[in-house]
Amino acid sequence: MKKIIFGIITLLVISCNEKSTTEFSLDGTTNGIINETVLYLDNISAKKLIDSVVVENNSFSFRTKLPKSPKQVILRTKDFSHYRFLWLENNPMTFDASQMNIRNAIVTGSSEENLSQTLSKEIDSLPGDEHLKKYIEFVNKHPNSIHSAFVLSTYSKNWGKEKTKELFDQFSAENKNSEYGKSIAKYIELNKNPKIGEKYVDFEMEDTNGEVRKLSDFNGKLVLLEFWASWCGPCRQENPNLVKTYEKYNPKGFEVFAVSLDDSKEGWKKAIIKDGLAWTHVSDLKGADNSASLIYGVYGIPDNYLIDQNGKIIERNLHGEKLNEKLNELLN
Repeated sequence: MKKIIFGIITLLVISCNEKSTTEFSLDGTTNGIINETVLYLDNISAKKLIDSVVVENNSFSFRTKLPKSPKQVILRTKDFSHYRFLWLENNPMTFDASQMNIRNAIVTGSSEENLSQTLSKEIDSLPGDEHLKKYIEFVNKHPNSIHSAFVLSTYSKNWGKEKTKELFDQFSAENKNSEYGKSIAKYIELNKNPKIGEKYVDFEMEDTNGEVRKLSDFNGKLVLLEFWASWCGPCRQENPNLVKTYEKYNPKGFEVFAVSLDDSKEGWKKAIIKDGLAWTHVSDLKGADNSASLIYGVYGIPDNYLIDQNGKIIERNLHGEKLNEKLNELLN
């Protein structure tokens, strides 16, 4: 009798466990999408394809094992003519774009996606200068949300080390250990945010040949610490101007120490060659998590710091003719 009761209990436990285990699925409807169009699910942080499906009669269905839950992805067509960022969770989810475009689809089944969309709607109703305040309010209100960790990792450099730490300290252990939490913690650890009038902060990084170079290698010279990336349109547009400036003032003691926020060595090196950038280049190939950009609090590129022969930061974000005027003043 005891064996029978034990067997029944075991079956009940197994049955309960099976019912409590949910898996991700995404059933969707679209409008105006041609049959045989392929939709892709991309893991944004890893920059990898998770899965793909074919649209038939404006319907699609994903039955995919997520690498992690919740996970931020982009749902897109091959040419990105249709796309939507969204949070997926290990739940049955629906995606209804039957009456609108994919970017405005109604998504159910993910609490993180609900939070994200609620925030987006509130942001859209506010003037531009109120956006950051609303983001801070959201992170404060939802310290256990992975979307809060994403938001803080995105805006930490804008808000500065002190505010970032204040918000980060409220996070759950799980949020702190997430990929976004680790990125925030790294920023808090490294950031020095040197100001105009202060001495530069030294760092070392590998150049395109794998040789370690230091900013202090240029002590005694007038140096432009330049932050850029091969994928940055404004940076590439500015490069021809900087090439002319370098050719004119390098013989007089002017140097450029360029830090790339690339994560692709191939793309980085190709841009250097194509744009004819003859100065020193370094990168740790960690994208926005580049350690030098975290030290200096760079949150938008192109950006730069002009450092004089005594190692003092004398200007920031000088480009084109303004940079030429300053160099002419200092070197002539």
